Amino acid sequence: MTCTQLNQRLSELSSAENQAAIVGIVRGIEREALRTNRSGGLSTKPHPVAIGCALTNSMITTDFSEALLEFITPVSTDPEETLAQLRDLQKFTLAQLEDELLWPVSMPCYIQSQDEIPLAQFGSSNVGRMKTLYREGLKNRYGSMMQAIAGVHFNISYPQTFWQTLQGLAGQSGDLQSFISDNYLGLIRNFKRELWLISYLFGASPALCGSFLEGQETSLPFKKLGKGSLYLEHGTALRLGDLGYTNSAQSSLRVMYNSLEEYVAGLKSAINSPSELYQHLDDYHAPKPQQLNKNILQIENEFYSPIRPKRNARSGEKPTQALLRGGIEYIEIRALDVNPFADTGIDLTQIRFLDVFLTYCLLKASPHMDWQEQGQTQENLDRVVNQGRDPQLQLQRGDESVSLQQWAEDIFTDLAKVADYMDQAHGSDVYQHTIAELQSWVSDPSKTISGRYLQQLLSDDVDNGQFALQLAQRYSDAHRQWQYQCFDDAHLAEQAELSVKAQQQVEQEDTVSFEAFLDEYFAVEKIEA
Repeated sequence: MTCTQLNQRLSELSSAENQAAIVGIVRGIEREALRTNRSGGLSTKPHPVAIGCALTNSMITTDFSEALLEFITPVSTDPEETLAQLRDLQKFTLAQLEDELLWPVSMPCYIQSQDEIPLAQFGSSNVGRMKTLYREGLKNRYGSMMQAIAGVHFNISYPQTFWQTLQGLAGQSGDLQSFISDNYLGLIRNFKRELWLISYLFGASPALCGSFLEGQETSLPFKKLGKGSLYLEHGTALRLGDLGYTNSAQSSLRVMYNSLEEYVAGLKSAINSPSELYQHLDDYHAPKPQQLNKNILQIENEFYSPIRPKRNARSGEKPTQALLRGGIEYIEIRALDVNPFADTGIDLTQIRFLDVFLTYCLLKASPHMDWQEQGQTQENLDRVVNQGRDPQLQLQRGDESVSLQQWAEDIFTDLAKVADYMDQAHGSDVYQHTIAELQSWVSDPSKTISGRYLQQLLSDDVDNGQFALQLAQRYSDAHRQWQYQCFDDAHLAEQAELSVKAQQQVEQEDTVSFEAFLDEYFAVEKIEA
């Protein structure tokens, strides 16, 4: 398929005076990993104080569980530096964990019951207690097993020079930030339309330990492997499907992406609308609360979207407040499984592909998306999650049914043009090589990450957990031998100590009760809605 707007924009951006405008893309990565013991069981130890306090350490924190670590890199324009930062953080952490490992796949390790999964603790401050109670709500709403699934979040923003150039080429002279926000929303709509391709290429959770289901029935056509593993023959990313990090209760939420105001209004409606499903759970007014409140979403972070518009918030500012104040600053991609074949959970090929794919989503035409089309994008994703490597799989593109291979080839034709433009701007050939390599995965599903992963399990006849444990031990050894490149042991230890002092200060500065604190927090939300 030809893409008129894409071709025109690439032609204009490729001119000598505009070519370098895109140089300076900024990225950051958040990688989640469960702490396990040497047998692959979930760690029951508290978050080690030697790596700092989860509430106040900006680079090493926790997500849902005390055992679910999250490594956050500082922003960088160099993807190789970003991966080195991740290795540094993991090396430092493993040195403090003694005999523990970092689980190298998305789906959880050997967990017999969700009651084994400890909620993350953030200290005695009001904000710390709120974080833990929010997680209590997630546990009671969706179950802890789902929340123990790990992923990789990829953050990206384009340089100011690129936006200024693009606005000029578009013949617009209005507010630059409004132009930026509108175009980021266009990127998001196109990303959602073709998100299934990310699942096909990079999905890495076609199998899971049978214990994950906790005896629940499922209609998925699982096959059995080894002592207790289940897998889908053509599956790609169970993490993104009905068993994974999704919320069927949110499927009816009308959060749309045609304008920033529309997006924020949709979120605010969910945050302020009572849910019949959760009325039986006590909220923060009760002596033993089971959730923050009884609304469809407790807070904005509960909205499970594979992509989010973001702006760095000021102290005490909510995400939507930050967006309305300053517009969209960057995009957060939340659709990536942990790559089991990368010690950092994501590799350079994936980063380079995302650079090209997201730029393609930004530059091509992006019509407004109605609720029906948004539902269609989810149906396509569901098909690829469960059957993505089936050569016969058909997807719905507008009014036509098309094979995954044909649609993917059409996309790669355009991606090759974007890669050529980006290589010219950077004086390299890495983007073109990346696109050429991944295009070969379209006709050969065994090259995809899920294909390689399943091939490894079946050829070695090993359980999902056994294979992951072998990888965890190998990566642990590699990280211990890794030489620091961006940080050093003394710096990271100092950051950990500073975070302990910072948490103590937060706790000392509280002046109101926990209930009064939340009364004020949610009162502001209602006024704004």
